[in-house]
Amino acid sequence: MSGMLDSGDLLTTDSGETITVDRLLGSGGQGEVYRVGLPDGTVKALKWYYPDSATPQQRRVVEDLVTRDFDDDRFLWPTAFVSAGADRFGYLMDVRPDRFRGLPELFRRTVSTSFRALLTACLYTVEAYQALHSKGIAYRDISWGNIFFDPATGEVLVCDNDNAVVEGDQSGISGTMGFMAPELVRGDAGAQPGTQSDLHSLSVLLFMFLMNHHPLKGARELAIHCLDENAERKLYGREPLFVFHPTYTDNRPDPGEHSTVLALWPLVPPSLQALFVQNFTVGLADPSARVRESQWRDALRAVRDAVVECATCGRENMTEPGASTPGTCWKDGSALVLPPRLVVTTPPPRAERHIMLGRAARIHLHHLSPEPSRHDYSEESLVAELVEHPQKPGRYGLANRSSAPWTGTRSDGTTQQVVPGQTVPLRAGLALELVGGARAEVRAR
Repeated sequence: MSGMLDSGDLLTTDSGETITVDRLLGSGGQGEVYRVGLPDGTVKALKWYYPDSATPQQRRVVEDLVTRDFDDDRFLWPTAFVSAGADRFGYLMDVRPDRFRGLPELFRRTVSTSFRALLTACLYTVEAYQALHSKGIAYRDISWGNIFFDPATGEVLVCDNDNAVVEGDQSGISGTMGFMAPELVRGDAGAQPGTQSDLHSLSVLLFMFLMNHHPLKGARELAIHCLDENAERKLYGREPLFVFHPTYTDNRPDPGEHSTVLALWPLVPPSLQALFVQNFTVGLADPSARVRESQWRDALRAVRDAVVECATCGRENMTEPGASTPGTCWKDGSALVLPPRLVVTTPPPRAERHIMLGRAARIHLHHLSPEPSRHDYSEESLVAELVEHPQKPGRYGLANRSSAPWTGTRSDGTTQQVVPGQTVPLRAGLALELVGGARAEVRAR
């Protein structure tokens, strides 16, 4: 093992528990991460700081984070402080499961995913940071290096949480260049990293999730001969310009160098495009104009529910929620056909959810809530799903996957009970009384 710690080294947590170093897992800008064992056989990860990062200020930040005991399965949060002297310390956290992959793998296209999974990952990321902000904690270093996602499900894990501090605390770092808010890059008087600057970093991250590209890197970056610190401060702070700015076009992506973002941007529905434009135009200059987490959450959920499959090639396509003309498939250019949609009306305060009933359509518990605290697309939250008739290909029904019966009313006024596990044929005008007082209606388009 080549690292600061050796296999077999014994360390002690702040609670007096002895841990045994197993092996080095990796290293980063602030320290190294080791696999360690606890006396009860539990395996954890230990982040151990480099000497130049093991400052009294960083020690105080980590000790405070451990004390806060922020319990959220979307974060690999520090669970115990570990020290071997005043300037040798680190912290324990859970081990990241192998199914979670980093964004660089997405950018290199070494992982296979889908639009639904990417939109889910974006939605889960937004809600994760929203949960952190609701506790009065600013992350301050949102970037592609601190988020991992499951390409199959879209689940996310936020790592390297040792830079998060109470809103208003001036200790710690300001962020990663390229994700830092322009006012922090410029060093404006009074500008401090916090939840407002987090909103800028979050928008950059969402853009990179969906576009595989940075929102401010276009023709201007290509014209820079030496991308040194001064050039970066100009690009991200003094003169930032969105690559798809509606008025100023001198930072457009280059067709030869930036073909991916040029191909992907037209696939993003207008409602999502509008939020990116807002954040990377007026939001660059005015922090109060930045898109809030709740705006991202509502837009991402609606677009995810509006994903449809091409009838010709089967590929997923994002469509504008509520649109009557879905456009053409990005893969084969054939005209998309909108399937029926399920319009769910939640209990008071009433809200509508529109779910396209394509081949992979599913309804989850959060669809039945007017203001869900957290979206969950897992099997455990499944309420209903579209299924094909086993003997009649092309005929579909809605299967009850909840634990309670529904009441279905057909267009002719007749009713039927739909018990758990039963499927009701999909017909326009079908109305359903679902669990928890939610109602749903099948509409042709």
